[in-house]
Amino acid sequence: MEVSATCEACRGSDDVGAGLVMAFQPIVDLKHESIYAHEALVRGMHGEGAADILGGVDAAGRYAFDQACRVRAIECASQVGLPAMLSINFLPNAVYEPAHCLRATLAAAERASWPLSRIIFEVTEHEEITDHRHLLAILEAYKARGFKTAIDDFGAGYAGLNLLADFQPDLLKLDIGLVRNVHRDNVRRRLVAHTVRMCEDIGVEVIAEGVEEADEARALFDLGIRLQQGFLFARPTLPPLSDAVFPMR
Repeated sequence: MEVSATCEACRGSDDVGAGLVMAFQPIVDLKHESIYAHEALVRGMHGEGAADILGGVDAAGRYAFDQACRVRAIECASQVGLPAMLSINFLPNAVYEPAHCLRATLAAAERASWPLSRIIFEVTEHEEITDHRHLLAILEAYKARGFKTAIDDFGAGYAGLNLLADFQPDLLKLDIGLVRNVHRDNVRRRLVAHTVRMCEDIGVEVIAEGVEEADEARALFDLGIRLQQGFLFARPTLPPLSDAVFPMR
């Protein structure tokens, strides 16, 4: 797509954003019993979930949708006085040129007086990566701007170790498939333990997502994962923010 056409699509993000709201789910730090970050999760005006909303976005509209979600996440985080970092999911295939596609994000952060160092950009493995080198360029550009980066759903999808070998993010989020029943499943426990040690060696912090049971949380914490996210601690909620629960107290 030509730059002019893509920029026109991005300018249409204001109209897209008007129909979106953001729910927030905390990522907790079990070691310090605090909230490390909140992940912004897009919702429709009538409660539609992210999958339903994205399912209604065609290829031509993905640029505007991605831009609108970033801007709305920052605006909502500022409005509710989010006390921690803000984690935003982005669509790699909707970014045509990293520097240009950051303009709206940077402008929104400036308007909201939101420090770039308090934004995490998550790339999900569930979106098919059509251009590996392009994704690396995006992540490098975000890192250079001072954003934190995260690989989401690690252990499922398209990226995996190939992406981790080429780019070391600040954070790696274990897929729910590895987390579920980790306290009872010896194979999963060993896989998680080795992943944690590998990430420690390359300077990447691990987050366990989809945690639903206290026994899972304890097992993951014993394996060295202090950052966790899931229904056990708090469900995604629209503002005002709800308090997180720390069941290991």
